[in-house]
Amino acid sequence: MKNAMFTAIMLAWLALPAAAQPEPRTGSPLSHRTWTPDNNNGTFTNPVFYDEFSDPDLIRVGDWFYLTGTTMHAMPGLPVLRSKDMLNWEFLSYAADRLDFGPAYRLEDGKNIYGRGIWAPSLRYRNGVFYIFSNVNGRGTQIYSAVNPRGPWTHWEMKRSLHDLSVLFDDDGKAYVVWGHQDMHIAQLTDDLLDIVPGTEQVVFSKTDGMGEGAHFYKFGGRYYIISSNYAGGFRMPAARANHVFGPYEVNQAISKDEGFGMVRGYRLNNKQYPFEISPPNPASRDASALHQGGVVLTEAGEWWGFSMMDYNSVGRLFSLAPVTWQDGWPYFGLPGNPGRNPRTWVKPRTKEPQQIRVPFVRSDDFAEPELKPIWQWNHVPVDDKWSLTERPGFLRLHALSADNFWEARNTLTQRAIGPVSSPTVVLDAVGLLENDVAGLALLNLPYATLGVERKDGALSLALFDQARNSTVRVPLGVQRVWLRAECDFLKEKARFSYATDGQNFQPIGDEFTMIFQLTTFQGVRYGLFAYNTGKQKGGMADFDSIDIHQPYPRGLMRPIPYDKQIQMKAYTGRAPAQAMNFTVQDMGLGRVALRAGDNYLSVGLDGGVTLQAARPGVAQSFQWMETPTGELLLMSLLTNFYLRIHPQTGALIADSPGPIPDGSDGVRFLWSTP
Repeated sequence: MKNAMFTAIMLAWLALPAAAQPEPRTGSPLSHRTWTPDNNNGTFTNPVFYDEFSDPDLIRVGDWFYLTGTTMHAMPGLPVLRSKDMLNWEFLSYAADRLDFGPAYRLEDGKNIYGRGIWAPSLRYRNGVFYIFSNVNGRGTQIYSAVNPRGPWTHWEMKRSLHDLSVLFDDDGKAYVVWGHQDMHIAQLTDDLLDIVPGTEQVVFSKTDGMGEGAHFYKFGGRYYIISSNYAGGFRMPAARANHVFGPYEVNQAISKDEGFGMVRGYRLNNKQYPFEISPPNPASRDASALHQGGVVLTEAGEWWGFSMMDYNSVGRLFSLAPVTWQDGWPYFGLPGNPGRNPRTWVKPRTKEPQQIRVPFVRSDDFAEPELKPIWQWNHVPVDDKWSLTERPGFLRLHALSADNFWEARNTLTQRAIGPVSSPTVVLDAVGLLENDVAGLALLNLPYATLGVERKDGALSLALFDQARNSTVRVPLGVQRVWLRAECDFLKEKARFSYATDGQNFQPIGDEFTMIFQLTTFQGVRYGLFAYNTGKQKGGMADFDSIDIHQPYPRGLMRPIPYDKQIQMKAYTGRAPAQAMNFTVQDMGLGRVALRAGDNYLSVGLDGGVTLQAARPGVAQSFQWMETPTGELLLMSLLTNFYLRIHPQTGALIADSPGPIPDGSDGVRFLWSTP
């Protein structure tokens, strides 16, 4: 049975590419279309960003929302974004230009801060000043403040290191902080925010209380709330509440649980060096990718929304948005009929004025500007005089510094990979490379892969290095200008490399590379531009003309809703494809549909029962049309907020599922086609 379930969901995945409609590469030099959660029909689809934005913290100041998140070892760090609707974001600044507390931050002396650096920030606002409190390993908690969120930001260090802290500025002007892992502490902060007030620290939750870590501290309606993340027994979001800031607190073990949108846990790395031990995807794991570590916010329109992240496998930890339902005094992520489970597609937050679709970052780059675009971050602190955008105008020039391997190479310029599928193409001029230099395109991860041009014995060659296999494939290169490409499918977690000498005819090189989620860098895959010298000598230079990030699936639906068309639907039950059903799809607005068969409509009762009725379509006949991350159709009843499915045992059509499970055995996923 387990093998049958696995086969069924894999068949659904394999059917996706033929059915989905990827956007073709355009004839323009660079691709600018990128993922947006805004479906341009009054709805949105999670994730809000399809590139890593982990440990998010979000606040509202007036009618603007502000957001920041973890950036670990990447510099600059702590991006600050703003939005009117929490979906269409504008980049404002980086609060932390760089962190430099010694050789490890600079990739010197064989040391590094992979998986460390800046993490778990707490974003707050008081009396006209924005504050970001953030952890740095082995240091006191860092504080950044600014009157204008565009900067400049002032930086200082607390006298204590407070793990996964969250700060609350109370109504009386006092400041409090919650922090800790499993054992959570609470204390009052001094007026200068640099320390805790002596005698106020106490343990607010023990390990057995199940609050975990990643606290977000609030006060609503005179009551104190702490929302956190707990991974013991699977990711979920607990909450606690009290009438006094120091408690006692009542704990709710899960205001969000098991919501991974049906995503299968992907490849996982079990060790940190070659030979690598890699666990294969595990469809039986139901909560490995569930939403966790987030908080809630009240909009100016009076709506409550929740934000969190989830592990989307090798592309990283992604930011998601959820409608919040208050029930018995608790803020559940989800809808009234199905609290605790979050629809992947739902109606956008209300705003005073319609918001234009916008994205915070431009990913493709021709390096024509005098400064790097905000999408770029250095892998550790850069050597400022060993890179340039002006030495050769229109090119990024990286001078090759000495390093034994890519992992230790300084001045690698990176950007977050973006899903669900994307392909970076880099144009490299290798004329300046000297003996033992290598430069090119990387998938920064552990294990990593690099496709570069190297000069050995005076000759140039292409070199694809696969760290997972500890192998190199070389191809002689008779030209100095070359196009390097990596085609990355983050749903299958596979990448293919190719190259061209004319920009048109790409030739594959090497074997398929497996991309893996791992906790050594504590980041998803990053695209990197690199140049280093493997000899103990002064290197040359690499000139990058451009990078183009092509995304064939930049929208919340891989396939548009087939309004006014007849479709054939089949559901996978974990055993074999169910019998096909034929319906005509009727538009009900806001991405919702009614399904008509002849003169009858598919109708849902309050008990979840499904019938065909000759009725004027209304709420009972309406379904929110959405997809799993891998593209299968989901239909959520607007009457009950539960999902339509084929019962695995009886074969009956019923709307009683709280949401898709990863292995597909619940019959919730549908594949559809048009005649």
